[in-house]
Amino acid sequence: MSHTEPWPSIVEDARHYPSPHNSQPIKLRPVDESTAELYYDLDLGLPAESFGIPFGHVCAGVFLESLRTVAEGLGYGVEESIDHGEMDFSGTSRLHSLGTVRLVPLPVSDDARRRLELFRSRQTSRRPYDARLVPDDVVAAAADVAHSAGHTFRTTADRAVVRRLVHINQATLFSDLRNDAVYEEIMTWLRFSKDDARTRADGLSAEAMLMPGGLLRFAMSHRGLWDAPVVGGAIRAMYLNTMRGVRQLGWLEGPFARPADHIEAGRTFMRLWLELTAHGVRLHPFGTVITNPGSHEAFAREVSADESGDRMAWMLFRFGYSKTPPVAHRRPATSMLLGAER
Repeated sequence: MSHTEPWPSIVEDARHYPSPHNSQPIKLRPVDESTAELYYDLDLGLPAESFGIPFGHVCAGVFLESLRTVAEGLGYGVEESIDHGEMDFSGTSRLHSLGTVRLVPLPVSDDARRRLELFRSRQTSRRPYDARLVPDDVVAAAADVAHSAGHTFRTTADRAVVRRLVHINQATLFSDLRNDAVYEEIMTWLRFSKDDARTRADGLSAEAMLMPGGLLRFAMSHRGLWDAPVVGGAIRAMYLNTMRGVRQLGWLEGPFARPADHIEAGRTFMRLWLELTAHGVRLHPFGTVITNPGSHEAFAREVSADESGDRMAWMLFRFGYSKTPPVAHRRPATSMLLGAER
């Protein structure tokens, strides 16, 4: 099956959407020039943590907002018919239907062109940050984006709170390494060499994590050493070195009880990310703090998060200013288009 335009051009940009562990689980099957079926590849999900399962739909929301941003920048509106069914990671069918999307020709506005360029320039930065505070008006603009979707964007620049949250994030990694299922999941997605990262074009590269590949491979392959007094301390110091300059952390609170909430949360996060990108601000999600139940509880308690009713503090990230991070590779557009290989 061959795919006619505009799907290949749209996916060529949209494939750069951010995803947990850079797993890139979203697939499209074009039905015709205007309609495509949307799927989540369960084999590329991260179900080891119970809190990780809802992030399949968060990722779908991130992608849907990314798709809309790209399509509008290329002259198409997007009409959606979304399936909000729960994902069953134990099921025999490995493609979970997310519904269908339909392209409608639309004049390209200056704002649509600007948003597309922001999307193209967006990157996750795990580099050390330079300790500058993000101006209040930029934080307020991001808060407005969240508020318009029924979510709350909160931040802290309190040095003691930031330090404690960074240490919670560090402790989460050590906790996850003791969980066999989570450990195996992490090892699946680590890319220890530049060649491996470039060839496989997915996962978490040692380069992007600012760690020597050989050292990271040794440390991750001998997880028992992380508890040793000397070696464990050295690994902790290496990890915390990448957190230099962190002065602000931000998090999002809002409805997070069902798949429809999770999808809308993902859309909101992508819009907020583009708003910060417009002001030259970079960010780095601390996803495992949210998906690890113990770490999530510690984080929520530290910031007095509002988790009443159906609400949850569902995203935590550092944000600020850093040097340009290494490129995170993406698989080719054909890998996202079901049937493109035929």
